[in-house]
Amino acid sequence: MNLNPTGMAEEFISTMQKLTKGYETLQNIDNVEVATTPKELVWQMDYVKLYHYKRETPAKCATPVLVSFAMLNRHDVLDLQPDRSLMKKLLDEGLDIYIMDWGYPTQADRYNTMEDYIDGFMNGAVDFIRKTHKVNKIHKMGICQGGTYSMIYAALYPEKIKTLTTYVAPYDFEDTKCMLYKWTKYIDVDTMVDSIGTIPGDMVDSAFGMLKPSMNISKYFGVMDSFEDKDKLLNFLRMEKWKSDLPSIPGEMYRKYIKDLFRDNKLIKGEMELGGRKIDLKNMTAPFLNVYATEDNIIPNISTLAVMDKIGSKDKKEYAFPGGHIGVFVGGKSQKELAPAVAKWVVERC
Repeated sequence: MNLNPTGMAEEFISTMQKLTKGYETLQNIDNVEVATTPKELVWQMDYVKLYHYKRETPAKCATPVLVSFAMLNRHDVLDLQPDRSLMKKLLDEGLDIYIMDWGYPTQADRYNTMEDYIDGFMNGAVDFIRKTHKVNKIHKMGICQGGTYSMIYAALYPEKIKTLTTYVAPYDFEDTKCMLYKWTKYIDVDTMVDSIGTIPGDMVDSAFGMLKPSMNISKYFGVMDSFEDKDKLLNFLRMEKWKSDLPSIPGEMYRKYIKDLFRDNKLIKGEMELGGRKIDLKNMTAPFLNVYATEDNIIPNISTLAVMDKIGSKDKKEYAFPGGHIGVFVGGKSQKELAPAVAKWVVERC
């Protein structure tokens, strides 16, 4: 093996210069803010909150929209910064938006169940919006895990849902080629929940990190080239702030989530129950828009699309987003193409 001392020295000097520039840039950054689109707290049940985004002009659609993100992460990624905000863009396109804030469960909440989240928190928020706006039905949107729960809700409460839009949501968990789906079939979730109660967010995040281990390393090499650009560095820091904000998960909800969905695949098989009621996807008859990411390395496309033949909706459409799982929320195409298309689809069904 031949080593080039001159090249190594030049690389070392270049790296040190980048680090110096990065330090200087960081010195001029006081605070990293996310989720800055104005909104107000309008409803709360325990640690779960409901926010209503403020509009400066009348909405194009009089029927409001309730958005639910995954419980495993914070919804702030949907409003990361003004030019990378799915929520702001949907507002600009004329929708009246509410968003669920799932809060920060503690050990005291370890016994909260999936029924508490769907029949309790989600249904409570839906009823508040229906009462406030004096409407029988609302538009529902759900992202990832929040999309799966929204589909379950729409099958249980079809009389309250006008349309349903889900983004990169898992429905069929049979695909063993996906590492996430494979390892969840073998974890001893009962021992986990019985031992630690509420599942720490960083434990779940570590599992997701195993899907593509090189990503957590390569991103730090990539950001070195942005040290001189304050705006680019802020973009990186906002994403890192969101990724590090990891709520815990109530153990009983997590137990059912892993066993009924990931392990036994009961939802797509028509075998899942919630509060003693069978979840029949044919009861989900509202117009349905199913958004999936063609390069998704977390939720396989086959998992998302499998629900199309199971639901009762006659008005249903697939939307293939050219990008990855997170790109659906923060990518440039999300702002330019996806959000306007989704808003147009909803407005047409007001």
